[in-house]
Amino acid sequence: MTSIHRYVDLLLALLTFGAASALAQPVPPDWPSKPVRVVIPYTAGSTSDLAFRPLAPLIEARLGQRFVIENKPGASGNIGAGEVARAAPNGYTFLLGAVGIFTANKHLVRSMNFDPLAAFDPVVLLSDAPTIIVVNAGLPVGSLRELAAHARANPGKLNFSSPGIGTAPHLATELFASMVGAQMVHVPFGGSPPAVLALQRGEVQMSFSIYGPVAGLLRSGAAKALAVSAAARLPILPEVPTTAESGFPELLTGTWQAMVAPRGTDARVLDRLNAEVRLALTDPAVRKLYADIGFEPGNLSRAELGAFMRNEAARWKKVIETANVQAQ
Repeated sequence: MTSIHRYVDLLLALLTFGAASALAQPVPPDWPSKPVRVVIPYTAGSTSDLAFRPLAPLIEARLGQRFVIENKPGASGNIGAGEVARAAPNGYTFLLGAVGIFTANKHLVRSMNFDPLAAFDPVVLLSDAPTIIVVNAGLPVGSLRELAAHARANPGKLNFSSPGIGTAPHLATELFASMVGAQMVHVPFGGSPPAVLALQRGEVQMSFSIYGPVAGLLRSGAAKALAVSAAARLPILPEVPTTAESGFPELLTGTWQAMVAPRGTDARVLDRLNAEVRLALTDPAVRKLYADIGFEPGNLSRAELGAFMRNEAARWKKVIETANVQAQ
């Protein structure tokens, strides 16, 4: 073999080794080299806050950098979401938002200047909090079927509260109303606490809610849970049937929380963060905390999350159009 041939063979070997090493490199070698910013577009103590804060120390311990939460509420989450949509896709800014930001807002907010499905790369699904159908203790119904019959028999006389127009509880109730052919009156509030207080006072007769805001009412007997909108009963409410058990298998709704990144962020970073969050979600203390507040931990790949978000966006677009939901 000539020297030139040996040189070519050596060069090819080096190039092959380099390519293999690059393929094997899981993430950029210096990521994260500084604190990572997680924008939550709601107030402190929100459902998104509750979903991420117990995970942050576990992720920080493994990656060696802080994950700094920045609460930026306003405009149904669009202020914080818009800021992340415009951020540099460098792996140091992420958005943690709820279902409405990714599915409903673009159909309700005319001034929204970005498409969330186009502006973000999906990272990981943190949690899904199933919807609980709750009624005031004085309402003469004891099951979801009885609620449907009562609503049909009293058109326009059954009021329901929600944390706001276009929120997951609002749209879930509109879905139920369309399924059973009932006319109900929506009473929106600026958050879950006043919506639940209205239910307690009897100002509204029902509310679709996640567990946390209505836990006190259920424990005190001021309200009763008719069904859980999930595939299985909640461990924290084992006596409450699912919507499928109640005769409404298509009524599956929840308030889920997803982390996304500005479009174009290095896929290796996103894959690593997906893996780290999913690992943190297996921690026994995290799982117990989630169960105690009615959360179900997520476990989707990035591709699965992307498909899930697209399906949810199409689903709630149809509900918004059918119910003619309009933002005020």
